[in-house]
Amino acid sequence: MQGAREDALDIFLYALEASRVGPAMERHVRFGNGVMEVGEQSYRLGEYERLALITIGKAAGSMTSAFLRQASTDAERFEGIVAGQGGAGPLPARFREYYGGHPRPNEASLAAAEDMLRTLHALTERDLVVFLISGGGSAMVERFLLTTSLDTIAATHRALVESGAPIAEINAVRKHLSAVKGGRLAAAAAPAEQVTIFVSDVPAGELDALSSGPTMPDRSTTFDVERIVEKYDLCAALPAAVTAMLTTDALVETPKPGDAAFACSQWSVLLDSMWLENAAAMRARELGWHVEVDNTCDDWPAERAASHLLRRVREMRRERGKACLISAGEVTVRVPAGAAGKGGRNQHFALLCAEQITGEAITVLSGGSDGIDGNSDAVGAVVDSTTVERAAAVRFPVGKALAEFDSYTLLSRLGDTMTTGPTGNNLRDLRVLLAP
Repeated sequence: MQGAREDALDIFLYALEASRVGPAMERHVRFGNGVMEVGEQSYRLGEYERLALITIGKAAGSMTSAFLRQASTDAERFEGIVAGQGGAGPLPARFREYYGGHPRPNEASLAAAEDMLRTLHALTERDLVVFLISGGGSAMVERFLLTTSLDTIAATHRALVESGAPIAEINAVRKHLSAVKGGRLAAAAAPAEQVTIFVSDVPAGELDALSSGPTMPDRSTTFDVERIVEKYDLCAALPAAVTAMLTTDALVETPKPGDAAFACSQWSVLLDSMWLENAAAMRARELGWHVEVDNTCDDWPAERAASHLLRRVREMRRERGKACLISAGEVTVRVPAGAAGKGGRNQHFALLCAEQITGEAITVLSGGSDGIDGNSDAVGAVVDSTTVERAAAVRFPVGKALAEFDSYTLLSRLGDTMTTGPTGNNLRDLRVLLAP
């Protein structure tokens, strides 16, 4: 089994390396002769009075540094705000950087939102703003419409993240509570020329869910919010002030497709989870595995996803031998109130698989492309047929770790966790299942 574990880790790390922000920015954004090209769009920088760069999310640091490297001598013309988790390196004099919270907002998240709104409201039709958006920004930049209380805002984010709802539904609620989500940053910047470049951690075609879509037309509605609140019984978990807002007519609809706020907007994807899965599949084939990709379990509960993917990889092995199943996307885990364990959805998913493969020649890896899984310092975990037996030997049954949402404590004791540190990227999770 050691060979399969090594291959799984090799495949995962190769995919991370092949999906780095820097090389992607070099391919996608070009500067020369006073012109900025983003994909197939061109912008003559001399035609604008002000150039602004607004960067949000877990990949904010790497996206900002890569963009400014490309801009070269034009970089000094930009003023900017960076809201992420560091990693941008030295910034031009007119840049301000905020270390936003995640998965819950902090004081810097609120300060970043205020700075962005103030800066964007001052722009005119003679200005250009470039947005660099990646996942995680929902918490890193935040301001509610009807309250400025950090405690209320943070408690709301926590309740939503722990509700078990898929990210698209979580973000539908966030958008309608927020002054900076659901297209409202674009509305603040209008009538300036706008271009948004994405490093996406959401499914294809759902860019308005990425960091809760600050610059995108919002497809969700207040009616959707009412349905989601009822479906997940959110009124019992949310702060009273927010519950009151959600159960009255206080919600204000977000800007929709066709709104004048987007009249001068363009959007362009730099990287998404397809880069991860394609790189992983290529490396697996190089290592001699028969490869298939299955993303049908995206946003499924972790238990259902584990059973589905294990069933698929067993079928592949029967049909072709030496099977590798690649799956990108995210699964959902509903954490009960008061749970004090350490870990994240990738480690939880891995343990769910471990329970089902005892004594069977299958290896499962699950890791996050951002380098951090939940509230642990691990990126994810690799488990195999011996994990359950080894857990019993250290008197920490897998079932106990799952029930207490304490996957990291067990997996780190077994040596089954993986650690990369923050990657400066965020392209969703990657799962690799190997059945020799």
